[in-house]
Amino acid sequence: MSVKTAIIIGAGPAGLTAADELLTKTDAKPLIFEMTNDIGGISKTVNYKGNRIDIGGHRFFSKSDKVTRKWLEVLPLEQGPDIDAAQADNIMLVRNRLSRILFKRRFFDYPLTLSAETLRKLGVLRTIKIGLSYIKAQIAPVCPEVTLEDFFINRFGRELYATFFRDYTEKVWGVACSDISKEWGAQRVKGLSVAKVILNAINRIVRKDSMEQKNVETSLIEQFFYPKYGPGYYWEQVAESITERGGVIMLEHQVTGLSLDKDNVWTVEVLEKATGKISSFQADAVFSSMPVRDLIKAMAEMAPPMVHEVADKLVYRDFLTVGVLVPINKCVNLPDNWIYIQENDVKVGRIQIFNNWSPYMVSNPEHLWLGLEYFCNEGDAFWERSDDQLAQLAADELVKIGFIVSSDAVDDSTVVRMSKAYPAYFGGYENFSVIRDFTDKINSLYLIGRNGMHRYNNMDHSMLTAAAAVEIWAAGVPNKDVIWSVNSEETYHEEK
Repeated sequence: MSVKTAIIIGAGPAGLTAADELLTKTDAKPLIFEMTNDIGGISKTVNYKGNRIDIGGHRFFSKSDKVTRKWLEVLPLEQGPDIDAAQADNIMLVRNRLSRILFKRRFFDYPLTLSAETLRKLGVLRTIKIGLSYIKAQIAPVCPEVTLEDFFINRFGRELYATFFRDYTEKVWGVACSDISKEWGAQRVKGLSVAKVILNAINRIVRKDSMEQKNVETSLIEQFFYPKYGPGYYWEQVAESITERGGVIMLEHQVTGLSLDKDNVWTVEVLEKATGKISSFQADAVFSSMPVRDLIKAMAEMAPPMVHEVADKLVYRDFLTVGVLVPINKCVNLPDNWIYIQENDVKVGRIQIFNNWSPYMVSNPEHLWLGLEYFCNEGDAFWERSDDQLAQLAADELVKIGFIVSSDAVDDSTVVRMSKAYPAYFGGYENFSVIRDFTDKINSLYLIGRNGMHRYNNMDHSMLTAAAAVEIWAAGVPNKDVIWSVNSEETYHEEK
């Protein structure tokens, strides 16, 4: 009996998890094609002169025991004096979460708390308006709930939505909340509401300090795991394990064509970017985490015109991080992991303080290593700015919001661009079922991960979709609903 081959497109969390599951639970040989020179996809860690950038910030927190066990199998948990984090590289740190909103040059807890300080900063009039609009939303909610704007108003009231959600969300996506499907809110904000914030505040009083947070909304968790050298280090260890067990990972290899013959054998055309050579590979199954738009294009005539039409209209939001190195004595030293910038007079959307994710993310502890995150579209005027222009903008905006006194305080900087960071819930998304209906009928094709499913999954969701795909392929189950059910409800299933 010949050994089966499974081709995996993409070496991000979904693709690497699929390969790991195939090697653990089947006799199939995984062959991964990754178009970039990096392991980890959007969860990679960029090392710039010993200063590491986590693109977007990746908390290692999951309500799935299966995912948590896997993380800690690869990187064991730090155990106080028994494991010296300064000496051991392969460890998972336990970090306290602190994130805040900068609004009108004042800091507000995120998620918002109903503390006396919050109410004082909002002011009496705004607080009353927030309370009344929330009551109105509970009595007479927007119905039917169609858009992201409807979603926010029904859970927070129009005034709180307009104060803290509308402008920031539009900064992220570049379009109005009224043009975005409510599904984005259902997957990202999940069950968070004013009522949940109040209940969590009460529970915090009685809850013990523990990583056991299954009943806590993801946005409200207080602790998370984090690799000593960032998420990319974790995925590099997974990739190393895959190759040691016989899997193959080919970097800078871009899938350009897919076809399926009458015997259900896949032929996958792959471009070797270094040489320009195109080679063909055969496989019994394909697990794809490549952007859906690109996958359908690569399938050419295999996909009907209607599927191509919908795929061509799928939209993505792109993203870049400006890493900024500043001496601690020349900037405001903040305790946050990240800060949401709710100010309309600057373009930066979020600032990561990498020292506070892990002190080992920065080479010199006398410096603060910041990541200023900007949302844009690949090819637009902002994306096309030079690295020097972006570095100057980042420094100027740090001055403007009061984090540094002068742009001369910046010792060094770098720019990291990430295309297709966020699959958008507008454009052709409303007809995405056309694509799913088509791909679901192909028994040996499995869409997994964030871009692979055009779904704004967290890292653990992407892992769970890959594990589910491998399981049903190995079992010969044609129905793929179990893959699509991951992160499809307001609270996702807790797996043991």
